[in-house]
Amino acid sequence: MTETTPAADPVLASFRASIDNIDAALIHMLAERFRITQAVGAYKAEHDLPASDPGREERQIVRLRKLAEDAQLDPDFGEKFIRFIIDEVIRHHERAKAG
Repeated sequence: MTETTPAADPVLASFRASIDNIDAALIHMLAERFRITQAVGAYKAEHDLPASDPGREERQIVRLRKLAEDAQLDPDFGEKFIRFIIDEVIRHHERAKAG
């Protein structure tokens, strides 16, 4: 049996290149999402609306857990991920409201 280093393994290198592309896409999607939510935060601050909308947040959690299940992704992981994003967005909205 011949042992190859991970860097020299073309199959592993191909997997890693795909992962790198997906990571780049995730970063770009998150950046776009946060650009939009920053606009929402500014709008909410301008119209004296609350930073969070617990009803919408819970509907989103339910919807995204279902999407995670359908995609064969652990729904608990999906929920943790989206809750982290929601919490960060709310923090930004609160900061926008504070001026």
